[in-house]
Amino acid sequence: MRKLAHAAEIIAYALKMSSPHHRLLIILALLASAALAWLPQLDAMASARVDAGLKRALITFATARTLNAVISTLQETTVSLQPLGVGLTLAPGQALDPINDLIEQFSTLMLGASVSFGVQKVLISLGGNAWVSAALTLMAFGTGWAVWQRRRLPGYARTLLIALLVLRFAVPLTILGSDLAFRHLLADNYQASQQGIANTAGELGRQAASVQQANAPATESAFDKLKRAATLPDVRAYAERMQLAADKAVSDVVNLIVAFLLQTLVFPLLLLWLLLRLANMALRSATD
Repeated sequence: MRKLAHAAEIIAYALKMSSPHHRLLIILALLASAALAWLPQLDAMASARVDAGLKRALITFATARTLNAVISTLQETTVSLQPLGVGLTLAPGQALDPINDLIEQFSTLMLGASVSFGVQKVLISLGGNAWVSAALTLMAFGTGWAVWQRRRLPGYARTLLIALLVLRFAVPLTILGSDLAFRHLLADNYQASQQGIANTAGELGRQAASVQQANAPATESAFDKLKRAATLPDVRAYAERMQLAADKAVSDVVNLIVAFLLQTLVFPLLLLWLLLRLANMALRSATD
């Protein structure tokens, strides 16, 4: 954060080095913002990236719910033993209860991420409204005239202009910037982790099915019943396989949480803060 603030101060200082050039640059930027406010291409690109992010979030949410259901099934699955005719029932899946709690919280987080992408979609539509573009155009021309005449811009007018700039441009720009950072920094890790929890869900599902099948055998002869009663299943190996798969899922879930928190919260807030700081510095130095 300090480095970004320092960079913003350097940019603002550079703009102050030459007052006439600075005013001309601000006027051109205002005219460009007024023109760009009426173009739909920026909104279309941002909307496409939001759709891609929403699709990722929904796929991960569905996978998390599947994994949650499989683990819940394993927790309810019991292993029946009959050593020397003595009945014994074990439930090794109960050891997965803490992991299942994590998966439930993760699925809730992914639902929140999906809602966040939906809100971004609404904000894009709101910022692209013709009334917002018209208001921004009027404020941009008015502020440009004040800068050209070297008049001091009232504080409320500067605040209104920045609010309109944020409403019109900050949302799509932060969405595009966050998506760019995701694709270059997090996409590979996301793909690997997403595939990992999908594989874990499949592996645990197969284990649950095999145990259920073993506990509910088909019709048996007397000899088969005697043989099954004298044979002890390898419960320890089953529990170890189950725990290894669950531990891998925990690592993948943590990676996915980090990826979605960065894309939907950290990156957008950081970019929004930087854009607001730069806009406020530029307008203050040009109109004070």
